[in-house]
Amino acid sequence: MRAYLASSIGVACTAALALPLALYPDPAHARTERAATSGSTQSLPLLPLASGGLDRGVAAPGGDTGDRGVAAPDVRPFSLVGVVWDRPSADLRARVQVRTRAVGSGEWSPWRELLPYEDEAPDPDSPERRSARAHGGTAPLWVGDSDGVQARVRAERTATPDADGRAATPDADGRAVADEGADGRAVAGGVRAAALPAGLRLELVDPGEAPAPPPGRGALRALPAHPVPPRPVPPRPARTHPVPTRPAPPQSVPTRPARTHPVLTPGGAGAAAGAKPSAGSSSGKPSAGSLSGKPSAGLPSGSSSGKPSPDPSSPRPSPSKTTATAGPLPSPDPSTQPPSALGAEVTKASAAGHTAPRPRIITRAGWGADEKIREKGHVYSKTVKVAFIHHTVTGNKYSCSQAPSVVRSIYRYHVKSLGWRDYGYNFTIDKCGKIYEGRSGGVAKAVRGAHTLGFNTNSMGVAVLGTFSSKKPPAKAVKAIAKLTAWKLGLFKRNPRGTTHLVSGGGNKYKKGASVKLHVIAGHRDGFATECPGKRLYKKLGSVRKTAARLQGR
Repeated sequence: MRAYLASSIGVACTAALALPLALYPDPAHARTERAATSGSTQSLPLLPLASGGLDRGVAAPGGDTGDRGVAAPDVRPFSLVGVVWDRPSADLRARVQVRTRAVGSGEWSPWRELLPYEDEAPDPDSPERRSARAHGGTAPLWVGDSDGVQARVRAERTATPDADGRAATPDADGRAVADEGADGRAVAGGVRAAALPAGLRLELVDPGEAPAPPPGRGALRALPAHPVPPRPVPPRPARTHPVPTRPAPPQSVPTRPARTHPVLTPGGAGAAAGAKPSAGSSSGKPSAGSLSGKPSAGLPSGSSSGKPSPDPSSPRPSPSKTTATAGPLPSPDPSTQPPSALGAEVTKASAAGHTAPRPRIITRAGWGADEKIREKGHVYSKTVKVAFIHHTVTGNKYSCSQAPSVVRSIYRYHVKSLGWRDYGYNFTIDKCGKIYEGRSGGVAKAVRGAHTLGFNTNSMGVAVLGTFSSKKPPAKAVKAIAKLTAWKLGLFKRNPRGTTHLVSGGGNKYKKGASVKLHVIAGHRDGFATECPGKRLYKKLGSVRKTAARLQGR
């Protein structure tokens, strides 16, 4: 029996050692961070791969020990993937590819690219960027419900010169191709792989199921260009005289004979000798004259009680008007902002002159944001001068019903994987034209986001879910961009067809401190050397500016 056990243990150990180093057959090997209602994040290290170390589908052609990869055929379900590394300032000079296995069908997707994300980030000198939690990363990719993944990272290859200073040319797979010298002999140059950043790991994000939002808090309803705030209830003035119950004719008040002792008026002067006090003088009881609205005969308009009788010339209040003023007011629509916030929006819109209707906006509660994972508090700019338009590069394979899950996944990736304080964009728009509130702090306020490196101050970021490098953006999404920017820019007196200046915080296109002239509605590429928001979406910005200006009445 002991011999049998020893033999079994030896076979098991040999099999375990034969497995590739980066193979994850059990999800327990993944470092996991989980939240109760908003899904989870699995983090898998990307380990060095020898050529052929994994199955032929994982190792890239011509790969060497400088490449990284992972194969995890059995993990908990996820829907979004991305690659992150330790330092946000480190460049990833590599090609990153992933493929995933769909839940249910078991089919593997083709290899898909993960694009760098270094330009959609907090500003270089911001606390958010300098935080110990901040990491570098690729753009995330929406892959749908999946339970298996393979990933590979292949470093860029550069030619190294030989002793004579001549270099070989790398081929498509990164292998050295010998060049011929003047004598026709091959040049013995080499190819060197770029260094990869430390801490490379694959992030698998499950958006989870969103809790139902509180009644009426899932979306801000559309408002007209000049919204009217709820009418306040006027305070009731203190009564200075009794409320009349029934009018009495003046002739019904008998005139009493005058007495010989004086009656003091409010001014302190006495009446004629022999004047008799009225029933409403020293006793404090109202006289019949005060009920009729006229003073009693032989008395001044005031009495010693200090309560003047009403002026007979003043009109009596209309019963209908009194009812309209004092009656209960209808409660405001719960989907609108609270009266204080709405009042501030009205004031700002009135001062702007050119305003546009507020479109319907799905709130953070509406798309299921877990407010516990973001940092507390908010960071604001002084104003909003530019609206930068982006595409999320998460792919176009999502349905409109899945859009809230995509937004939740990106939010979780920004906060838990990249270490940002909150969702990066101020607003997000899906392919069906629905607008989603992004970074928290108030949709009508100048909330500083993390969307355009070097230009996050005094701007806002609007991202369209999808990739629009070669695919035409949906017309509904383009129209939603125009509606949103017309309203928000109108609050800050901005002409959508105008230009303005922003000061660069530093980037790969403008140095720090440079004053840059930009369109009020600009593409991400206008402030940073990037392909974002995609060639096809960028071409639509001219029509967006025109439509937004028309909505403002310009």
